[in-house]
Amino acid sequence: MQRKDIRNIAIIAHVDHGKTTLVDGLFQQSGVFRENQRVEERIMDSNDLERERGITILAKNTGIQYGDIKINIVDTPGHADFGGEVERVLTMVDGVLLLIDAFEGPMPQTRFVLKKALDLKLKPIVVINKMDRPEARALEVLDATLDLFIDLGADDEQLDFPVVYASAKEKKAWLELDEEGKDLRPLFTTILEHVPAPELTDDGPLQMMVSTIDYDEYVGRIAIGRIKRGKMTVNQSIALCQTSGEVVQGKLGRIYSYHGLKRIEQKEAFWGEIVAVIGIEDVNIGDTITAAETPEPLKFVEIDEPTITMEFKTNDSPLAGKEGDYVTSRHLRNRLFRELERNVALRVDETDSPDTFKVSGRGELHLSILIETMRREGYEFQVSKPNVIYKIVDGKKQEPYELATIDIPEEFMGVVMEKMGIRKGELVNMKTQSNGYLRMEFSIPARGLIGYRSEFMTDTKGNGILNHIFHCFGQIKGEMPGRNRGSLVCHESGQATAYGIYNAQERGIIFIEPGMKVYAGMVIGENARESDLSVNVCRAKKLDNMRAAGSDDNIMLTPPQKMTLEQCLNFIADDELLEVTPQNLRMRKKELNAKARRRG
Repeated sequence: MQRKDIRNIAIIAHVDHGKTTLVDGLFQQSGVFRENQRVEERIMDSNDLERERGITILAKNTGIQYGDIKINIVDTPGHADFGGEVERVLTMVDGVLLLIDAFEGPMPQTRFVLKKALDLKLKPIVVINKMDRPEARALEVLDATLDLFIDLGADDEQLDFPVVYASAKEKKAWLELDEEGKDLRPLFTTILEHVPAPELTDDGPLQMMVSTIDYDEYVGRIAIGRIKRGKMTVNQSIALCQTSGEVVQGKLGRIYSYHGLKRIEQKEAFWGEIVAVIGIEDVNIGDTITAAETPEPLKFVEIDEPTITMEFKTNDSPLAGKEGDYVTSRHLRNRLFRELERNVALRVDETDSPDTFKVSGRGELHLSILIETMRREGYEFQVSKPNVIYKIVDGKKQEPYELATIDIPEEFMGVVMEKMGIRKGELVNMKTQSNGYLRMEFSIPARGLIGYRSEFMTDTKGNGILNHIFHCFGQIKGEMPGRNRGSLVCHESGQATAYGIYNAQERGIIFIEPGMKVYAGMVIGENARESDLSVNVCRAKKLDNMRAAGSDDNIMLTPPQKMTLEQCLNFIADDELLEVTPQNLRMRKKELNAKARRRG
């Protein structure tokens, strides 16, 4: 049996290839909004962090009505670090819109998400987006896309994919390269023709896999997923088959379907539909909601393992507890374990110390988004330098490798090759592009990329683009060069003065401003040499009646370097920590006492 009135589709792509912008166009041209309604851009990027960074972090569900057919759409993240979000939501859909930039072509994350979609036997539709770009090269990109499909082992049916050319920004699509689009109608038509309608292969009682968890402070946990078979009704008795193997009896509360940005309450829902359900307290991602009398769990998709780990600790600096609302180990533990309920690619392990937790994720960005979210919620804590996770394969210790794709002007090829060579990277592929850019692909140990991005941007004068994705586990490449400059470490606690900073800035780059509170052992800058150096930025100018020529000249301070969260994580060394509070980011030594550090 087929449900001809529904199509379920996910939009997948590399970061910044136009997924969320395309959803805006689909909304507007399907009548979700009134003609005079004021609508923001990238409306699916709903939280503050997504809007600030211009990237999608969380997979989100929506639905539009096109004629008599309901199209359920899942907007997915494009960054490799949030691949866990993509993997689990693909189980809800029957087809994918694969967006590819008409200039950049297939990128590392394109390969990752397409492989997951092909493994699940989903029907792909290729959308060559950003056709409005002057340097668009649609035919070359289409050839590269076909090569990627073949490389990933697509079957004959998947290789026969339809192609749509589009400009999501202008909200136009067309089917032939020499045509000119007027609206997105060709894309709607292609979705209805080529995405299979949901099929019922087993006419049994209710079965629904929970793929996403949302939370509302009024109604509690909201389970989101696709009904595989049967139907559900309000107040129906159900059995919840948890991933642990335990079966819990319960009752459904309200049932909602999606229309635009709203959830529409339903009295009942049938197989093939994507719904949100409230009323089940202990539900988690991967659980199966079934009929009460036949608790049969569905198999949950396997999520790739984390590759990066960090230590989260309670804050014990001299300034601890002055800026955050949640500062104890109990608060920190509860928040981290609560994150596991919706962040399936994350791992949290307790350690010998009750104040320290080992948190593992898919990459630096994955963990930095968690840190930023927690500090905005009022948490205060410390984190260590990110380290890679090693794995034992066939009795041998192996480390994770990344596939790094670098786009740079040709003039910077030498410095990038040199730096990647130092970091044990091996050149896999290199292509010349039409606009004087080179595309270079490297296989490199994951720890070789930690801390490299800021150096890469400096080396390429801001013109380079670096993307990377987990590739495989392989042989350990030996010692990796770390930071080649030491830290400027504060000598005493107090308030930084302009006079103290003026004398310290000759030694390197300063991160702080006059008037900031500092403490002994705090990292206040980067030394120009390899070793650490203690400096006194709290020193005040002596006020006496003796003057030398020029002593009263105005002090000229170099503007401090403002460090972002990612820059701080890249900068800190193994013997340093990052103190995170709602108001400040402070780098510090693990051992604050200078004499104890020298003995160590």
